[in-house]
Amino acid sequence: SGIDWAELGVGIEVDGEVVNLAPLIADIIKNPSFDIESFKAMADQDDQLYFQNKVGQYFAVAQERLLPLILSLHELRLGAFQLTSQGTLKMNRAYRPFLDLSNEAESNGVIVTQVRSFYHSLAQPQNLPAPNLPLSFKAKLRPYQTTGVAWLLQLSQAGLGGILADDMGLGKTIQVLAYLSYMKAQGLINGPCLIVVPKSLLPNWMSEAERFTSELTVICFHGKERGRLASEMGGADIVLTTYATLVRDSDWFEKGVWQTLILDEAQAIKNPAAQITRALMRLKSDQRFCLTGTPMENHLGELWSLMNFVNPGFLGDRVHFARMFRQPIEREQDEEVRRLLVRRLRPFMLRRTKSEVAHELPSKTEITERVVLDDRQRDLYDTVRLSLHKSVREAIAEKGLASSHILVLDALLKLRQVCCDPSLLQVSKAKTLKSAKLERLMEMVESLLSEGRRLIVFSQFTSMLEIIAARLNSAGISFYMLTGQSENRKALVEGFQRGDTHVFLISLKAGGTGLNLTMADTVILYDPWWNLAVEAQAIDRAYRIGQDKPVFVYRLCAANTIEEKMEDLKARKQALANALFDEEGARISAMTEDDIDKLFT
Repeated sequence: SGIDWAELGVGIEVDGEVVNLAPLIADIIKNPSFDIESFKAMADQDDQLYFQNKVGQYFAVAQERLLPLILSLHELRLGAFQLTSQGTLKMNRAYRPFLDLSNEAESNGVIVTQVRSFYHSLAQPQNLPAPNLPLSFKAKLRPYQTTGVAWLLQLSQAGLGGILADDMGLGKTIQVLAYLSYMKAQGLINGPCLIVVPKSLLPNWMSEAERFTSELTVICFHGKERGRLASEMGGADIVLTTYATLVRDSDWFEKGVWQTLILDEAQAIKNPAAQITRALMRLKSDQRFCLTGTPMENHLGELWSLMNFVNPGFLGDRVHFARMFRQPIEREQDEEVRRLLVRRLRPFMLRRTKSEVAHELPSKTEITERVVLDDRQRDLYDTVRLSLHKSVREAIAEKGLASSHILVLDALLKLRQVCCDPSLLQVSKAKTLKSAKLERLMEMVESLLSEGRRLIVFSQFTSMLEIIAARLNSAGISFYMLTGQSENRKALVEGFQRGDTHVFLISLKAGGTGLNLTMADTVILYDPWWNLAVEAQAIDRAYRIGQDKPVFVYRLCAANTIEEKMEDLKARKQALANALFDEEGARISAMTEDDIDKLFT
């Protein structure tokens, strides 16, 4: 049925009779002893393949004739097709672009060509025609944003899902609103679209929907008013809710059929076993999209979880995916398998970076400030390090690395706390020691403020922010502070944007996403984070569309400590993430027990 077919029939005509080849092809590829290189060699030698039909007649077909199809099906790797009782090959519809079909000159050639053209346009979306957005849509899109809308519409046409993985700050929200505005104008919305977001992003979605798409009916299903709003859901174009609300009211959400299901900051479902992931997978929807600037933060299993949400079954189950992709790529550095995964993902994941598309952004300069610990802080660090290293080695020797996960993380946390400020350890003798990083931070703040700069200071530790706040108060420097406990988030952001203060202290949990702080021109990362993607999210609070000043990023790093050694592991994670979007991606390797030892040496 046009581009929506999901079964493949293949045969050969002999004396006016069509002989079905699907069972033969399935037997060949699924045979454990099948060797694709040997098959190609025999095809090159014009070898014949002999087989028997249902009534016992024998036939011969040149292996060369079957080679393109067998190569394509073999490349699927995951056993994604199966032989049906009708003698056809059934597969996940998202696999259609990877079938290199022959006989295009015959009657079915038109459909085959259309299918190929359709998926090629998904992989090269910049060539898609720009949609004519309705006059009711009040925003002017940049060219790459228009491309994003066209890509969403192309997926929607086929009933397929996708991951919009643009960098933070490139306007994923406005692209989705433009897509929904177009769908509304074309009469293609026949039920509510459910958009699930972190709680901190609800105000942003509400304000942008009201500002740019006032023709869309939006209901915010959150808080104490949920019971009253439940009866109004059916008449809405967009239902906004949070991940926490969806889990709490999962039974109610499961009763509905959502035309489109969209997840913002979709890394929230990177763990397929998490309660929120399982709850979302149970929802019924015609279309699914994920929005995230970080489709993979730590390992390929997270990317599998997102893709399994938007196109269930496309990458096989977790076990097959781990065997066919994760292990060869992460452990064996298999470039052929990595390129295969890149090719498979490309039609369904649109990834643009600022350097590629946002040429109007000013420059960004990143500087690492190496801070040398004084003698007393250094002695404390080495004492803690030696003690923890011994206990970690013993635990790994006894239980293995996987079972020692919590102990290792706790040990690494303590070392990082000593680097930030010894008092974080909550040990009596440590409370009297000075922090070299805190002293350097205060020098930088006073110097930068004298230059008229506006600063954001990030830390993972709210207790560290409280220490910094006390020092700023003592120095008579005004500031705002945003943590997970802050209730006046919007007022703080607006006040900083107005210029009420030039220093903003922000915890990673509270401010890693959903903030637009373009009045800042300096970002200070007080403590390094394991995850480069999380660092990038923090930086993007200031370095985003609307920024008109050069942005300076300072990383404070305690010299000759675990903080320096974290950089190597972070670089390897980033290499893996980059390799997924680059045919010539760098080689990567997984973390080992040796890596743990190096962190403590």
